[in-house]
Amino acid sequence: MAYTTINKPSEYFNTKLYTGNGSTQSITGVGFQPDMVWIKDRSLSEPNTLQDAVRGAGYRLYTNLTNAESFSAISLTSFDSDGFSIGAGGEVNTSSSNLVSWNWLANGAGVSNTDGSITSTVSASTTSGFSIVSYTGNATDGATVGHGLGASPACIIFKNRIDSSSAKWAVYHKGAFVSQTNPNILYLEATEAEADDTNVLGGSSVTLNSTVFSLGDYNGSNGSGDAMIAYCFAEKKGFSKFGSYTGNGNADGTFVYTGFKPAWVMVKKSSASGDNWSILDNKRNTFNVMDKYLDPNSSNAEGTADIWDFTSSGFKMRNTFSGYNASSATFIYMAFAEEPLVGTNNIPATAR
Repeated sequence: MAYTTINKPSEYFNTKLYTGNGSTQSITGVGFQPDMVWIKDRSLSEPNTLQDAVRGAGYRLYTNLTNAESFSAISLTSFDSDGFSIGAGGEVNTSSSNLVSWNWLANGAGVSNTDGSITSTVSASTTSGFSIVSYTGNATDGATVGHGLGASPACIIFKNRIDSSSAKWAVYHKGAFVSQTNPNILYLEATEAEADDTNVLGGSSVTLNSTVFSLGDYNGSNGSGDAMIAYCFAEKKGFSKFGSYTGNGNADGTFVYTGFKPAWVMVKKSSASGDNWSILDNKRNTFNVMDKYLDPNSSNAEGTADIWDFTSSGFKMRNTFSGYNASSATFIYMAFAEEPLVGTNNIPATAR
């Protein structure tokens, strides 16, 4: 039997809950120094705030908006050895608000990567299959960028850091990808269905391999002279899974096998428009049924609805909601592990 090399997934991804104080505070207990931190106020209507160590503390992007990157001295102020520090910014530290942070480990501020035709700065963990890639676009169809994963990406999330008007959050996901000449794309800030958009990854053919990804001339992934950021994920057995499933429209819903007990799952209906992206995690819900959700494409506060169970080996739908389990609809998902099904320590994962 092949075992995962990650026996403790929380050393590479972890969810941390905290309460805002309206001043300054250090959030500890993450378990590592995070290189990407995604923060959402659960109590109030505030944007989803994304910061990373490559762009630097204080440089924020909002996943529910196409806004350009902005700097705030009172947002996330530093990436620390066991978490991060924040100022008094409303979206990260409103007094008495309940907040959640989702934290990923890469490899610090990044190093130069010349694998592609465009030189990039890459912060990568080849163990967990996550990299943060910064580069300057050239609007050239067929350009390539090194990603540092050492494995082909299963998902890439692109954002133009400069453009606020026409640069959406383009998402390549292997569950929506049709072929090398038909690279369907989703958009993180929108409820749109997947669509054939050859300009994101390449006009005539797409390159996705262990060293580089290709680009078309879409402004959101390759704007001429613009600073770009790409968050890249490779699938790692027992730690991460990127796939698709078909809903059955039944309260005894579809079961999705991941090979681990999930810590975090993001889902989007890809076959039709109108439904939000949604995130559930094991810290806001510590037992089944999982009912606390947040929407990356919305500033809405946390919602509640009996949605699914996290099991020892995946997740199972427990409702007929259109955005999770519509009959015959296709859904894509990203999942990260709380616990492998079985690791090298031979301790089996248990159901929730």
